[in-house]
Amino acid sequence: MKKEKRPNIIFILSDDHASHAISAYGSRINQTPSIDRIANEGVRLDNCFCTNSICAPSRASILTGTYNHVNGVTTLDTHLDGRQTTFPKMLQYEGYQTAMIGKWHLGHGGNSDPTGFDHWKVLPGQGSYVDPEFITPEGSEKHDGYVTDIITDMSIDWLEERDRDKPFCLLCHHKAPHRWWIPDEKYKDMYEDVDIPLPETFDDDYSERARAASLAEMRIDRDLKPRDLKKPVPQGLTPQEEKVWKYQQFIKDYLRCVASMDDNIGRLLDYLDDEKLSEDTIVIYSSDQGFFLGDHGWFDKRFMYEESLRMPMVIRYPKEIPAGSVNDDIILNVDFAQTLLDYVGIKAPREMQGESFRPNLIGNTHDKWRDGMYYRYWMHLAHHNVYSHYGIRTKKHKLIFYYAEACNQPGALDDPRWQEWELFDLEKDPCEMHNVYKDPAYEELVKTLKLELSCLQEEVGDTPVLERLDY
Repeated sequence: MKKEKRPNIIFILSDDHASHAISAYGSRINQTPSIDRIANEGVRLDNCFCTNSICAPSRASILTGTYNHVNGVTTLDTHLDGRQTTFPKMLQYEGYQTAMIGKWHLGHGGNSDPTGFDHWKVLPGQGSYVDPEFITPEGSEKHDGYVTDIITDMSIDWLEERDRDKPFCLLCHHKAPHRWWIPDEKYKDMYEDVDIPLPETFDDDYSERARAASLAEMRIDRDLKPRDLKKPVPQGLTPQEEKVWKYQQFIKDYLRCVASMDDNIGRLLDYLDDEKLSEDTIVIYSSDQGFFLGDHGWFDKRFMYEESLRMPMVIRYPKEIPAGSVNDDIILNVDFAQTLLDYVGIKAPREMQGESFRPNLIGNTHDKWRDGMYYRYWMHLAHHNVYSHYGIRTKKHKLIFYYAEACNQPGALDDPRWQEWELFDLEKDPCEMHNVYKDPAYEELVKTLKLELSCLQEEVGDTPVLERLDY
């Protein structure tokens, strides 16, 4: 009996690309034809979430299939120990050619260099948009040009040089559209004469939420830097006009960076077509987390609110996934590793904490699939004055506990603040503007969700923080 051919894998990951800046997700502000092509020829996941909305921790969870308190990458100051099991390492062991090209952001040197890859070239830290340096096993090398083009060039070069008798797994990980936003020269005037629509919650005053929201330092009106805006604020504007002007400066550069990335995703898809690889290749596009695009008057991420928590994810695999399908199950970044191992017929190790969602994508979601997810942000006050917090999100509700302590985490500030709870009714209040935690009508629900939150923490092995009686 002939052994079934194992699929190739191309996993394209961006940084800070919010799903509401993708036209396949109904974006009001952007068109992304290449990403849409993956969705139209495969599946769009509508409830894909990260378990910690910050770059390095999310990337560690994607690779290892574990939560951050297990893989050790809880903050930006904690690096991945490459001796851990990762899905590329397991694929390599089973005969796959593996490559990691682009943004790594999990440390460099010692045990933090990429492992499980036959070939890797990665940006140091965040890397540069223009004339970037890359780290390789042999040292560093500088390349002239725009980083998104270069990462794609390197990816296609590696595909050209691969052993064509073996399956491959390529991780093509883009820097874009991470801050600080520098568009490619050819897109520098894109949207110049266009006003990008304002988000519905642009003028949020945080009056019905926890103090953590009002104290965060990521506001469009006051916290964008000259490096973000790139030109002086015009004189004579009212405060509201200045806020709108700053939003337009920020969002246009953000979208320009996305445009280059979408072009290059198209180049990669075209290469697969030209080489007749499309039928046998799983193509994934995702981002390590979401991003506030003026929503709640903010930029950045970190919070457990929807715009930050939600990850875009589209997958194409013509041999199995029906074209143009949509899945609304709760899918997590800790599920990615087990899912990819499932597709290639490798049994996931016991330490992986996710679950394969391969059956879900063809309509076979089992009865016991999760109905809630656990989230934890650890970097108390370290960046943008965001409080440490954890919580639970179900299909209909979200409960967040701002425990507001550093808990000895590297990079977090040891400055205990107010502890607070937030509860949002996502059906009645999808924009999360009204905290109903103290509403008597939700008293029983609060008890239920706290119990479910505790059960999730026990299930994943995380330690809850005790409530202080100071609020």
